[in-house]
Amino acid sequence: MTIYIGNLPYEVSDVDVEDVFKEYGAVKSVYLPTDRETGKMRGFGFVEMEDETKEQDAIEALNEADWMGRQLRVNKARPRPDKGGRR
Repeated sequence: MTIYIGNLPYEVSDVDVEDVFKEYGAVKSVYLPTDRETGKMRGFGFVEMEDETKEQDAIEALNEADWMGRQLRVNKARPRPDKGGRR
């Protein structure tokens, strides 16, 4: 399972996000997308943890939590829709 984190501060780093989530268990990966043109963080990200039970604990604890002046939105990430990619 992958966790979606929305409403992140734009100055946050993957290390910042990992530090918060590792309080709930081992973090496998953190991905913070950036804008292609500006290179700036887009305000959301994804975290994958090693244990699904710990992921659920993190979601419950961090959803709507105030962090760095922003109220986080944390939930299960939805699968990307298939956009009928190129062949």
